[in-house]
Amino acid sequence: MNEDVLDGVGPRLRELRRRRQVTLTQLSASTGISVSTLSRLESGGRKPTLELLLPLARVHQVTLDELVGAPPTGDPRVHPQPVVRHGVTHLPLTRRPGGVQAYKMIFPSPEKDAGTYPQELQTHEGYEWLYVLSGRARLRLGEHDVVLASGEVAEFDTRTPHWFGNAGPGVLEILSLFGPQGERLHVRARPRRAG
Repeated sequence: MNEDVLDGVGPRLRELRRRRQVTLTQLSASTGISVSTLSRLESGGRKPTLELLLPLARVHQVTLDELVGAPPTGDPRVHPQPVVRHGVTHLPLTRRPGGVQAYKMIFPSPEKDAGTYPQELQTHEGYEWLYVLSGRARLRLGEHDVVLASGEVAEFDTRTPHWFGNAGPGVLEILSLFGPQGERLHVRARPRRAG
């Protein structure tokens, strides 16, 4: 980062915090950064580092580019950085941290996977919406055990014990929307025509 960009970070951090009506103490509790470090960052007495800016961007729910005041590129495309966990490829489709997050998930065929993907039911805060793009997904949700085909949708509160994976055969592709604080989707439908 050049010096001009660095000099603008402190006032931007202060403005974001004040706009959200958050004290330095509250911000410290949610980021793990000391009050004195946050104060020095805002006043320009401490140079911002990536280790400090990443948790601040997450808490303020802005991108790192917005936080440092990087000039807009005008490019609306999202350039996903795939992450592979237990053989499943996760492609993030949203740029903004916090709030509802969108992912494309690609599960290898069960024959190729050979059971490396954990199948334990889990619970956590949030709300999830799944759309099967291709293949067949198995969803275990509480006492339910269902198979979703291409084009089918499921939505659930993630505090209910759940697991989903590839029911096979072949590769499974899912579009997943996840709200970490339990945000739900708001569906708008056109009214029926009379007559």
